[in-house]
Amino acid sequence: MRRFFLILTCALFLAPCSFSQAPPGWNSAEMYQAIRKLNVLGSVLYIAAHPDDENTRLISYLSKDRLYRTGYLSLTRGDGGQNLIGDEQGIELGLIRTQELLAARRVDGGEQFFTRAYDFGYSKNPEETFTKWDKEKILSDVVWVIRKFQPDVIITRFPTTGEGGHGHHTASGILANEAFAAAADPNRFPEQLKYVSVWQAKRILWNTFNFGGTNTQSNDQYKLDVGGYNPLLGKSYGEISAASRSQHKSQGFGVPASRGEALEYFRTTGGNAPATDLMDGVEMTWKKVPDGPAIEKVIDSLAASFDFLHPERSVKGLVRLYSIISTSLSGEQLYTSKTDRYTDEMWKQQKMEEIKKLIEQCSGLFLDATSAQQIAVHGDSIRVNFSFNNRLGVNAKLTKVSVRAANVFDSSFNQVLSKNRNFNFSKTIFVHPGSAITQPYWLENKMEEGYFNVKDQQLIGKPDVDPTYWANIIVEIEGQQLSFVKPVKYKFTDPVKGELYEPLVVIPAVEFDFVEDNNFSINDSAVKVQVHFKRNLKDSILYSFRVNHSDKWFADKDNFQYGTWSNPSNYVSSIIRPKKPGESLQESFSVDLKKGDKPLYAGYRKTISYEHIPFINYFKEATTNLIQISLKTYNKRIAYIAGAGDKVPEALEQMGYEVNMLTEKELSKNNLDKFDAIITGVRAYNTNEWMNKYYDKLMKYVNDGGNLIVQYNTSTNIGPVRAKIAPYNFNITRTRVTDENAKVTMLNPEHPVFNFPNKITDEDFTGWIQERSIYHGSDTTGKFEKLIGMSDPGEKSDDGSLLVAKYGKGWFTYTGLVFFRELPAGVPGAYRLLANIIALNKKKGF
Repeated sequence: MRRFFLILTCALFLAPCSFSQAPPGWNSAEMYQAIRKLNVLGSVLYIAAHPDDENTRLISYLSKDRLYRTGYLSLTRGDGGQNLIGDEQGIELGLIRTQELLAARRVDGGEQFFTRAYDFGYSKNPEETFTKWDKEKILSDVVWVIRKFQPDVIITRFPTTGEGGHGHHTASGILANEAFAAAADPNRFPEQLKYVSVWQAKRILWNTFNFGGTNTQSNDQYKLDVGGYNPLLGKSYGEISAASRSQHKSQGFGVPASRGEALEYFRTTGGNAPATDLMDGVEMTWKKVPDGPAIEKVIDSLAASFDFLHPERSVKGLVRLYSIISTSLSGEQLYTSKTDRYTDEMWKQQKMEEIKKLIEQCSGLFLDATSAQQIAVHGDSIRVNFSFNNRLGVNAKLTKVSVRAANVFDSSFNQVLSKNRNFNFSKTIFVHPGSAITQPYWLENKMEEGYFNVKDQQLIGKPDVDPTYWANIIVEIEGQQLSFVKPVKYKFTDPVKGELYEPLVVIPAVEFDFVEDNNFSINDSAVKVQVHFKRNLKDSILYSFRVNHSDKWFADKDNFQYGTWSNPSNYVSSIIRPKKPGESLQESFSVDLKKGDKPLYAGYRKTISYEHIPFINYFKEATTNLIQISLKTYNKRIAYIAGAGDKVPEALEQMGYEVNMLTEKELSKNNLDKFDAIITGVRAYNTNEWMNKYYDKLMKYVNDGGNLIVQYNTSTNIGPVRAKIAPYNFNITRTRVTDENAKVTMLNPEHPVFNFPNKITDEDFTGWIQERSIYHGSDTTGKFEKLIGMSDPGEKSDDGSLLVAKYGKGWFTYTGLVFFRELPAGVPGAYRLLANIIALNKKKGF
């Protein structure tokens, strides 16, 4: 029983399949390479902090040249970064970057893993990082992945001594080195040992670097040339890695392909140092496991006899190889330790999965389970279409097809699959109300500040959400029963892109959300809180819900009921007033949803769609912020020039401004004098090359009495400023204040920014999230007034987060203050401060 459980969990821990891609088809060169890889039993695990930290060139080389099983453990999903392709932030950005990592691994051949750590934003040191991550918890996750993956060598991107800069980077090095020892200690995290065994990697190496002005490489370090060319694949590893790294599109990490020698340097931080090879002292052949030498001979024969024009001629030998390993796995073996047993079973199961993929590809088997419906609703049904084709005519017979999800479908067959003839059929299956909705496992429970709450040990490390519906297709090939497990996907035809595959999404019968994320009681006004109740299933069941709020608010109605399908989308509202006038208050509201007397999940589906990754669907609990704020505004018409993407325009509209979005076309044609203020979105000068053409026009607007407000831009290799920004020269630095509670000093308390139309006090800097500011400005001309001083603990105060300058009759402002984070989070003080900056060009008499 234990061996079956191990085989199942190992299979689930293999490289993730691609739900956005058509069923993969290999060419003969890839098949031959995969046969050669069957004889390699070596593995490497690369560890760093974020998506895009990994060395894709090294991963490509290790995976596709040395043919090692190669994994990347990213401690976080990159939730706290910036987004260059849209306005998603936080967990939504983490979902995007998760898929970008999986896309990168599909290119470079690596496998992807994560811990529960949440990327809460930039951190300046590991001490700060561990105050939020819960060091012991995240260390246990790293140990878990090491014990399960069993790497022979561990490689870190960052050292433990801080040269990596970011506190998360240093923390990843610390955790990796501690886990190197802890994974081998049965007294550390012993609760894991009912699933896995202790594991001691041979060595742990730091992959030193020379970038960002920091050179940690030296000639006395072990060196490895990873710049070779693979004639089977027709690409160098620099070319493969460029395609892999360029998947990180949300971070603007598209890179050119490289060719020629490319040296990687390594410093040993644990275990024996390599002398002549990365794998010195590691057994990487079938001698690693019992019965291995006999298996190796069969693989050698398969490689020697492989016919590139007729790969199907290798199928009989591959089936025989599968049977030999399966028999060895099920037989009785004498092991000197539990670790030896686990290693034997892990590698044999891994190779059996590789062999199955090879049999499928060499046979030309096409095995497809799809639906023309994208959405499966609890209590409804979906039609699943099955399509099979034995394209190269191997000896194959379909014997059984089942769909897993509460055993919804199970049929036996005795269908010979004739050469290149389609065998199709369809089944309608009931979507059981108890089946899992499409929800990433790390979002199922309420998260903590610095990590996701994942209760199931076996889910930790997994990169992606499991589909609710799996098709288990059993085909008898050359007398051997083989099980091929395929996710049931949504398939459709786009008139431009052709045939596409996307995830099948399972949703509940009802969804509930608030129309606005933030609802404002401005100057003690009543708030119309609008709620949306959506039926996804035609029924006449009575549903009820109650809006939950504290006793600090009056509501004219708290309870609502629905009982018919006649209006599946219902919008209702409750008028809510603050009980105590004049307070500054932010509070989260939720709902209780019931079907009769049975409590239901009250949430709604959100979809994120970009062409380079699969459609992302997740469910968000129905909550809204109710914000009582004393807010005065001056000026009305705002022009907004979008940059990398943010949600500031929506916040401005909630404040009562009229917002006009300016593209290049509008900026070229519009008379700017009609706007009271022009605001540029985050990184607008990084992402819009055309901004430079309108510098003179914008400066004339300011000179004539306008108000230009520029939110942060970066000045780095990946985000250079592409245009002149201000009437006077200033530099954009990398200075930032990451402590969201850092003391803020108003350097000129009498300045209008702090007095009109709102009186700004220390209270306005409470309740900020993630950080205070990023990419401060540095005045090089003495023309700017520095209005705010602040710093992280132990650092010198910096005055570059808010620079203002009078120019002619108008005002120019550069700010690194993170309004793009604080406004969507409903932070009252951020609204009041921004309103004052917008009012800088007030007319005389006000």
